[in-house]
Amino acid sequence: MGRAFEFRKARKMKRWSAMSKAFTRIGKDIVMAVKEGGPDPDSNSRLRAVIQNAKAVNMPKDNVERAIKKASEKGQGDYKEVIFEGYAPHGIAVLVETATDNNTRTVANVRSYFNKCDGSLGTSGSVVFMFDHTCNFRINAEGLDPEELELEFIDFGAEEVFADDDGILIYAPFESFGAIQAELESREIEILSSGFERIPQVTKQLTAEEAEDVEKLLEKLEEDDDVQNVYHTMEESED
Repeated sequence: MGRAFEFRKARKMKRWSAMSKAFTRIGKDIVMAVKEGGPDPDSNSRLRAVIQNAKAVNMPKDNVERAIKKASEKGQGDYKEVIFEGYAPHGIAVLVETATDNNTRTVANVRSYFNKCDGSLGTSGSVVFMFDHTCNFRINAEGLDPEELELEFIDFGAEEVFADDDGILIYAPFESFGAIQAELESREIEILSSGFERIPQVTKQLTAEEAEDVEKLLEKLEEDDDVQNVYHTMEESED
């Protein structure tokens, strides 16, 4: 198995376990998708992907429809995607993806978390190069063979295809998202969820005490309503 498999295995159930946080994240994704491509999922591939993700976290259909309707209203504010980069204690690189309607607030909050936890907020480009930007799809495994699927989807950018308890996962570079989504849909393969991740190229192993120092910062970041994802180079255990 490759890096994507190990990354997914280590992170599974560790992040985004809180349902309310997942719903907040999906709600922002809906707003950004509607603002970008309109409220009709048939003509908006990004919105289709977000709706699939909403189903994957059991977000009620009524909630999704209300979010789409609200995002279509003229008075609805927009969210801007902003990335923050920095270092946690013990030389661990941290990449923070946010969706914010008030960048001044978000910058102040993120900086305060780094400062309070003995980290340092860096400049743009200071750590992003340490992570590979990938896209992923989880599909229904029924009637499909992961090895055959990998061979068939190499031409569309797929780099890793593997099965787990919840289906088959396809990993590819960020820019391959559209091509793979279109091919899965054309084959009428059910997409259970999809998204983007940043996989660290190299990880660093810490002692239990050092890991606790880093976790304090990660927890503060993940509790912030503006934060969508947090990635880091600390080696994570399955426990």
